Amino acid sequence: MSYLPLFLKGEVVKGFGRGSKDLGCPTANYSREVVQALPQDMKPGVYYGWAKVNSTPVQKMVANVGWCPFYQNKEMTVETHVMHDYGKDFYGSNLKICLIGYLRPEMNFNSVDSLIETIKNDIKNAEELLEAPEAIKLKESDYFIDQ
Repeated sequence: MSYLPLFLKGEVVKGFGRGSKDLGCPTANYSREVVQALPQDMKPGVYYGWAKVNSTPVQKMVANVGWCPFYQNKEMTVETHVMHDYGKDFYGSNLKICLIGYLRPEMNFNSVDSLIETIKNDIKNAEELLEAPEAIKLKESDYFIDQ
């Protein structure tokens, strides 16, 4: 995965509304233009890294890049779960992320409950991996400095 770390930025747009409602895991979605600019060889799946919403502090995150087989999306998406409770939606905000590692490929699930359990495990794994010194260096990247 020579494209990692991968830095993305763009406005948060409305997604399908499934993250909060169905899964208890709110996600921030990028526009089609941001998704279409991804590296051609990017592997679909779940990534972990850092996120910054507007001028707020940098937070841990996980992101699904792909088609979400359980929901059978017709277009590729980047759905970022920032591991911080902002207490409200942040549609229209500027979201900067840095994907630093790959957790797993996309999968289909037999039930919403098994999907939720896997998401919880992804978040737990990301929490641990983001404590590594090399991960923390990227959190402190100039990319996240407000300009």
